[in-house]
Amino acid sequence: MSKNNYVIIMAGGVGTRFWPFSRTSNPKQFHDVLGTGRTLLQQTADRFDGICPPENIYVVTSAEYRDLVKQQLPQLSYDQILLEPARRNTAPCIAYAAYKIAHKDPHANLVIAPADHIILKEEAFRADIQKALKATTETNKIVTLGIKPSRPDTGYGYIQFHPEDGEDVLKVKTFTEKPSLEYAKKFIESGDYVWNAGIFVWNAQTVTQNFLQYLPDIAEAFEDGKPFYFTTEESTYIDKAYSWCKSISIDVGIMEKADKAGDVYVVLSDFGWSDLGTWKSLYEVSDKDEHENVIDGSVMLYDTKNCIIKTPKDRLIAINGLDGFIVAEYDNVLLICRKDDEQKVKEFVNDAKNKGNEFV
Repeated sequence: MSKNNYVIIMAGGVGTRFWPFSRTSNPKQFHDVLGTGRTLLQQTADRFDGICPPENIYVVTSAEYRDLVKQQLPQLSYDQILLEPARRNTAPCIAYAAYKIAHKDPHANLVIAPADHIILKEEAFRADIQKALKATTETNKIVTLGIKPSRPDTGYGYIQFHPEDGEDVLKVKTFTEKPSLEYAKKFIESGDYVWNAGIFVWNAQTVTQNFLQYLPDIAEAFEDGKPFYFTTEESTYIDKAYSWCKSISIDVGIMEKADKAGDVYVVLSDFGWSDLGTWKSLYEVSDKDEHENVIDGSVMLYDTKNCIIKTPKDRLIAINGLDGFIVAEYDNVLLICRKDDEQKVKEFVNDAKNKGNEFV
């Protein structure tokens, strides 16, 4: 374990598609989704044990979630909890953390990871992270982790790679964001595409060079923050910096451009990954009963199959005659929806706003 290894956990999202379990005041990353006794955020921090020292873990989150992060990760100092004054997608989020860490340690080697992913094979995950860190320690490579696809899913980004035999770290040809079903099927058939897990590894100098080249406005905003990082004036400066930043993802802002320059690489991975973006994705990774139901709650089922049911344990639920449904109750909101219609959840959330903020 190198003292120059750092982990940046992105934990500022709301997770709308996981409503009503994920709410603005308490998003999914702060919940124990799998019933393990640890929240998604805690599990994310746990899996980097041995990758970097505890003091080198940084969490970037919305200002409103500071206390939630501190409560769930009490080992972090407040300097390790970076507060975004506004949501600007992943590029400004990564820039803030990277520039702050680079100011402290110019030789930092950075892992960027979302807080709400499920990883079932943690030893395999750590091995792949170590491969990526080795590749980026003294080079300008940007390394991402690619997951072997199990189906033509249109909800994930895809990475095309050069299939060079015997290489742990393969050069990336192209990034494709959420393709049509027709293209997703072609990608699967080709054999040289993997899902983009949204986990990136690169050193601090490479980060700043790429921001300067591809997103110079964002680079300038956070480069000018050097005198304020790790001081009482940091939050005031960051409020200004975010007002100058456009909302853009790291994939669109940097990765899709850097791959054309030949600087992006991928480690082919298989560690039981899910981005847990939707109820259906939770269903797919969860244990099921003999009728293919996923159950978390006090439930009596009759003639019911292929459902995911997540309800309060202090409320008895009786269900009869459902096939392929989501039944989810949390904090005075009950959702009953076909699994195949789960994309409508965003529509439900928008309509629920008219009923009052307490429901979203």
